[in-house]
Amino acid sequence: MSKGLKIGLGILAVVVVFIILTISWATSKYNGFVGLNEGVKGAWSQVENVYQRRSDLIPNLVATVKGVANFEKETYTAVTEARAKVGQMKIDATQLDDPEAFARFQKAQDGLSGALQRLMVVSENYPQLKANENFLQLQAQLEGTENRITVERQKFNQVVQDYNTAIKKFPGVIIANFGGFKEKAYFKAAEGADQAPKVQF
Repeated sequence: MSKGLKIGLGILAVVVVFIILTISWATSKYNGFVGLNEGVKGAWSQVENVYQRRSDLIPNLVATVKGVANFEKETYTAVTEARAKVGQMKIDATQLDDPEAFARFQKAQDGLSGALQRLMVVSENYPQLKANENFLQLQAQLEGTENRITVERQKFNQVVQDYNTAIKKFPGVIIANFGGFKEKAYFKAAEGADQAPKVQF
């Protein structure tokens, strides 16, 4: 075997090894992004679950409140309308990389949260409601659900942060762009959350 042929085979072997290593690295990165993306979808499912739980509690709460004479009709009407708006605003895991759709979804959910908070504040003026066992149980379940929503949103944001960071790091960003992995949206604080509520006595 001539010296030139040995050098040629050596170079070919190095090139083949380099190609195999590059393909292995790219496959590993791609699979890692798939895993992170599935993690985002899983966290999103949990967010949807707690939002659905809240939505399911609202008809019973509104029915209980309606039973109290002279209760502000516009308050429970606002809750009912906000719930209907949330029901129309569906977003699935495939839309999580659409910031506008995500913002509309969050705005609808924040509107429902605000309407429920107003309902709870107004209910303080009605002793018969505060003495109603059904209402108290629903109020406790709703408060627990609101806490779960906060926790699941925090978990979702953390998973999204891990995913977004991974797809932006070099050189993985090349594989992410090639594989169609796009940045996901975060939950943001509700408008006005940075201002302390006014308390009047």
